[in-house]
Amino acid sequence: MHELAVTEGVIKVAVEAAGGRRVRAIDLVLGALSTIVDDSVQFYFDALSRATLAEGAVLRFRRVPATALCLDCGATTEVAPPLPDGCPGCGSSRLRVSGGTEFLVESIEVDDEPG
Repeated sequence: MHELAVTEGVIKVAVEAAGGRRVRAIDLVLGALSTIVDDSVQFYFDALSRATLAEGAVLRFRRVPATALCLDCGATTEVAPPLPDGCPGCGSSRLRVSGGTEFLVESIEVDDEPG
């Protein structure tokens, strides 16, 4: 259900940034460990953007990976849920996971003329 709130925020950011112009596309970055569900964001976007300058805009989703650094052998690996129990190289359970929790508006495509 948190997709409702984040989608409201996406629409607000896009419409404000568009400066009175129609929003054609919004590029979103989602981390691989993010709990945001693309289909839910799209569903809420379609409903909430009606009668706004973002109505009909295309949402484009780009997933970014998380990485795990092995604190024993130094190997770095991309990871996704479910997280591994150990390093694929040496088996150590001493892993430091970073990234993958992002959720942000990367870019907005708008019309040249005010809507």
